[in-house]
Formats: sequence, C-alpha cells, structure tokens
Amino acid sequence: MKSNWIYNALLVTAIAASSSAQISVYIGAPPPPLRVEVRGPEPGPGYYWIGGYWAPNGHHYRWVQGRWDRPPYAGAYWSHPHYDHYAEGWEMHEGHWDHEDHDNGHGHGQNHGEDHHDH
Repeated sequence: MKSNWIYNALLVTAIAASSSAQISVYIGAPPPPLRVEVRGPEPGPGYYWIGGYWAPNGHHYRWVQGRWDRPPYAGAYWSHPHYDHYAEGWEMHEGHWDHEDHDNGHGHGQNHGEDHHDH
C-alpha cells in the first residue's frame, strides 16, 4: 500500500512538472499562532525584517525563525507567507519578494504586515 502511495505521489509530481501546474500541500489542522520574536540588531541600512512563520512539515508545522533581508531590487516589498482554508485543509502560500504593479490599483508596493523595519 505504501509503495502505491509513493508511486502515485511521484506520478502526480511528474505530471505537474510537465504541465507547469502548482502542487499544493494541505494540512488538516490550522497553523499555531505566530510566535513573538525578538529582532536582533539591524545589520545595516536597507534591511527589512522578515517575520517568522509556521511551515508545513509532514502533517505538522515547524517554526521558521524571522530574519533580516535586503530587497533584491528597488521597489521590492515582502509579501509574507500565509495560510488559506479550503475543504481539503489549510494551504500555505509561500512568502516572496514582489514588485509594485502600477496598473492594478490595489495599493501594492507598500509593505504588508509588520515586516518592514523603516517606521
């Protein structure tokens, strides 16, 4: 039975990779509340605090510590990781650096949440 599960998982991965489909991992239980973190000193000008988050780890979660990071290009902002709930369970959307889209009119280009250090 276990080998069938592994075979099916590999098959789905191969099909998704060939069709550029996104594979989602769902966890039944919601993620725990975010931890309060103590930020170390800012390493230099232009750094932003990327808050910690709960990452999927099998059928559980593991804490990923926050860190200081520099935007990879001018105008970049951090879009923090978050979870959405679906019928299948909780799905994580990875955090990533993004850019302001002047055409969408949704106010992007601002930092979301408390990730930005420049107050």
